Amino acid sequence: MIEYFKRQIELWGEEVQASLQERSVAIIGAGGLGSSLALAVGSCGIGRIEIVDFDEVEIHNIHRQISFRLDDVSKSKSVVNAKLIEQRSKYTKVIAHVCGFDEWAKKGIEVDLILDATDNLDVRAEIDRYAKEHKIGWVYGSVELFNAQVCFFQDSSFSDIFKLSESKNKGIATPMVMNTASLQANLALRYLAGLSVKSDTLYYLYFDEGGEFIVQKFKLPKASQQ
Repeated sequence: MIEYFKRQIELWGEEVQASLQERSVAIIGAGGLGSSLALAVGSCGIGRIEIVDFDEVEIHNIHRQISFRLDDVSKSKSVVNAKLIEQRSKYTKVIAHVCGFDEWAKKGIEVDLILDATDNLDVRAEIDRYAKEHKIGWVYGSVELFNAQVCFFQDSSFSDIFKLSESKNKGIATPMVMNTASLQANLALRYLAGLSVKSDTLYYLYFDEGGEFIVQKFKLPKASQQ
């Protein structure tokens, strides 16, 4: 283990690295964000990862969902991602769930943190309720066009901030998906390693009209029910 995680151990020491073996996360969604998250957190030494997605790989997924190859078409997204993690690291147990979040939530599986890789506001609201009921945090991520939003939710309410409504897809750029997942993964890994994380702060990432990459931060209020 020491040789495999050499550079991370240089970052925070053997004790912190060993502690990650006792931590667990659930990645809800195994497509664009989920694939990037699986690669980002799957070889960091987290003891157990649950990957949840009912969907199968389609040809138009492959250019932006970086875990998949052409011969993965029609295969389960969660199963493909789980196998990829296991091929890259023997220190993480990966469980693929071919189902939606609601079905997974009924299984009573305990995790330390949930990573949102969905593209559905209703499911995110369900994740938020579940996380609060189980007193755990969750990391929200959303990408559209060249814009993205990321937040480590703890005391704030997702439904208070985001009004649930239908909207048409406006296109998406693969590097922005990876950038968003990278920020989500950094927040998750810092939290699981016991490092400081700014919770309930919405990070808004975008390119302005002049092409400059901007990151804005907004402190979110506590949930109205508290």
